[in-house]
Amino acid sequence: MTRSLTIDYGDDVLLALGLTPEEFCEEAKILIAVKLYEMGRLSTGAAAELANVPKPLFLTKLADYGVDTFNLSREELERDLASARRHL
Repeated sequence: MTRSLTIDYGDDVLLALGLTPEEFCEEAKILIAVKLYEMGRLSTGAAAELANVPKPLFLTKLADYGVDTFNLSREELERDLASARRHL
């Protein structure tokens, strides 16, 4: 099941950020996903899915926001390595 979240904001927010409504929506999704990952609430895969971006792009976004990219659990790291090996 897919759910949605509505955030009320004024044009002043868009003007301050220099973003279109669509750009603001995309950035907000990424910021929420980044913060949930940083707090340890979501894995990188789940956070990328929430942000609706490919995992490699999400990992670069972590660096853009100053969040440690390699804050992976041993299980996540092993899962990522296994996935990478399958794609070789």
